[in-house]
Amino acid sequence: MREQLVAIAKAVKTHGLAGEIVAEVLTDFPERFSYTERVFSVSPKGKIQGLEIEDFWFQKNRVVLKFVGIDSIEEAEKLIGCEICIHESEVVELEEDEFFYWQLIGCIVETVQGERIGEVKEVMQGVASEILVVQGENKDYLIPFVNAICPEVDIEKKIIKIDAPEGLLDF
Repeated sequence: MREQLVAIAKAVKTHGLAGEIVAEVLTDFPERFSYTERVFSVSPKGKIQGLEIEDFWFQKNRVVLKFVGIDSIEEAEKLIGCEICIHESEVVELEEDEFFYWQLIGCIVETVQGERIGEVKEVMQGVASEILVVQGENKDYLIPFVNAICPEVDIEKKIIKIDAPEGLLDF
């Protein structure tokens, strides 16, 4: 089940005495809180709990969430550190050449000639584009995620083909 969940927030602290939590927003689509009712909390140990959003509001680039049945600070404290997730089928639909970071992580990266470079372990936000952190056999590579360098992305097969300019893989 965890593999089918996508984090949209992470609970960082309680708020008030009525069971609200403050969460870091992890989605590029924060408006989704206005139409999302059912979510799942996933604890750092992997425990999954279904929750229903009763109310929410934004505060200083974070979201304050109130869940049905979580009515005290003691109950809310149990959610601290948990990711607040939705089912993968509920993600916002992207354009054809757009991808969620979680879709890229785990992809095998190889050259257009078929030479394996490694596996995407992280996606960092760069100044001009996202950067794929690719764990190779002996070192990590930082590969700009732009069409000129990554002309083929097959999320279904979890493969990214790169056309690396000279010197990119030397560092």
